[in-house]
Amino acid sequence: MSFGRNVHVAKAEAAEQKAMSAKDATAYEHAWREAGRLWERAADRETDPKRKQQYATNAEQARATADQPQVVTQAGSSTDADGGSPVN
Repeated sequence: MSFGRNVHVAKAEAAEQKAMSAKDATAYEHAWREAGRLWERAADRETDPKRKQQYATNAEQARATADQPQVVTQAGSSTDADGGSPVN
């Protein structure tokens, strides 16, 4: 039973974290696509128009990030090509 919380938001955020810590290009792309799918599900289940639009935007940005090459910083952590997560 749900009490007004959209569980897909937390799942999408977790998928983004997984994508940011991906060790290889395939895992990076797959995790960002999964985040995009989960943001889309969150948007589909949202009733507030403002949040619905934000979640849809997050989905588009996550999918766009999946198409960008993964950049590995000197510290060993990975980011997308523009230096950070475009989402949120």
